[in-house]
Amino acid sequence: MSDDKVNVYDENGNVIARVKYNENLDIWDGNNWCRGTGRHLGLTRLRDGRFVLIHGTQWQGERVWAEVIDENQALQEILKAENDELLMKYFPNAMQRLDLEEKEA
Repeated sequence: MSDDKVNVYDENGNVIARVKYNENLDIWDGNNWCRGTGRHLGLTRLRDGRFVLIHGTQWQGERVWAEVIDENQALQEILKAENDELLMKYFPNAMQRLDLEEKEA
């Protein structure tokens, strides 16, 4: 599936773009990179700057699809996945804002 294109849908169910499939938000569950058995999640950005959340599946009869999401949801998905590479790519200033480590006196 790695070279396949995925339809991106708007809130009305219309296809507004096609993006390359990825699973860059998957989380290691101790055995597999996934979001539950046969489920995957990826993130990318359209040329106009909008974020796209890709919903992957390995279940027969289900289709991979994608949706436009807002910047806050994109940030939250990256944080939940603990993907520092994507955080630096899309939100380079967020590391400082979200840094909860105690400062040395």
